[in-house]
Amino acid sequence: MSRRCELTGKGPMTGNNVSHANNKTKRRFLPNLNDVTLQSEVLKRGIKLRISAAALRTVDHRGGLDAFLAKAKDTELSANALKVKKEIAKAQAVEA
Repeated sequence: MSRRCELTGKGPMTGNNVSHANNKTKRRFLPNLNDVTLQSEVLKRGIKLRISAAALRTVDHRGGLDAFLAKAKDTELSANALKVKKEIAKAQAVEA
């Protein structure tokens, strides 16, 4: 399981631990990933995703998973999230 957010593409970053004596050693900054089930209003079911806490706040701010995926760039989304985005677009086209 990769340490990458399925919605934003946020992944590990590298940097230094800096001691009081100013010694520097390499370290990794990992994203705060959570396994969540987000409800899709169009599909009327839950979708399980592994997303960062920041992405979860952004989904809530934009008005839900459907609205978030509509604005999201395809290059940032994982294969699973891209599949869900296409399902939602197809369901909205049939509904309209």
